[in-house]
Amino acid sequence: MRAVVFGYHNVGDRCLRVLHARGVEVALVVTHRDRADENIWFRRVADTATELGIPFVYGEDPADPAIAQAVRDASPDVIFSFYYRSMIPASVLALAPQGAFNMHGSLLPKYRGRVPVNWAVLHGETETGATLHAMEAKPDAGYIVDQTAVPILPDDTAGEVFEKVTVAAEQTLWRALPAMMAGNTPQHPNVLAQGSYFSGRRPEDGRIDWSRPAAEVYNLIRAVAPPYPGAFTDIAGQRFVVAQARRPLSAPALPTGWRPGLHVSQGQIIGLCGDGGQVRIDSLLAAATSAPVTAQALAPILTEQSNEENR
Repeated sequence: MRAVVFGYHNVGDRCLRVLHARGVEVALVVTHRDRADENIWFRRVADTATELGIPFVYGEDPADPAIAQAVRDASPDVIFSFYYRSMIPASVLALAPQGAFNMHGSLLPKYRGRVPVNWAVLHGETETGATLHAMEAKPDAGYIVDQTAVPILPDDTAGEVFEKVTVAAEQTLWRALPAMMAGNTPQHPNVLAQGSYFSGRRPEDGRIDWSRPAAEVYNLIRAVAPPYPGAFTDIAGQRFVVAQARRPLSAPALPTGWRPGLHVSQGQIIGLCGDGGQVRIDSLLAAATSAPVTAQALAPILTEQSNEENR
């Protein structure tokens, strides 16, 4: 089997290594350049390709005629996409006579679309996974080749779940490749009506609404915790990022009359939510500097906020 790989991120790194280990001839890798505005906490597929001696090109726009020509020149039997950020045009997919396949970070047909791991954590799911599927013009809509499930534990952050999904992607591809290389690619139905589709998330979507129930607030914090941008709240004109939190097993009694939001109680930072539930804030950062904020430092800021509200 001769392949062209469109890849990025940790899933791109691990799946490219699986292809290499299984003896797939990767003729070309297309990957992204790092963005200056992005926190690069993941592996670079360009580095992986260099290590494995595979030629690569940078391609931000797969519709660029130069990319199509590079793929055509590579003469692939198959095309793989492993966390490449852009939809690959049908005209490029058609250059692979044995098909084009994508690794998606959910159990399709659930959570089609962007950032599926973050959405799954946000919605309080207890399971997600990785799915290898055929690529079509419609995103994440082709038949399923194979998939592997992983658990989402109650306190898992999206970053922790993504690590599990990366392993699930590696396992799925490793298991599927022998049949694919023998020309017997499995084809399981991907029934879109039984699933869901979600678009990308913006940093502003991380704003905490403390009037919501504690379970919902906690899921948001887990879903966007670092290395993602983080859930945030504004106090007295300053922005704070909740980097780590927990639902307390036994919530401390709080004074009556406290409104939903951040509070300091018994030397701890507590998030009081709309249903009366609490979230214990274990790590609060000043957004402007990423410096840790202690309960002692937060207390006068909360007082300032209270004074402003009472004027």
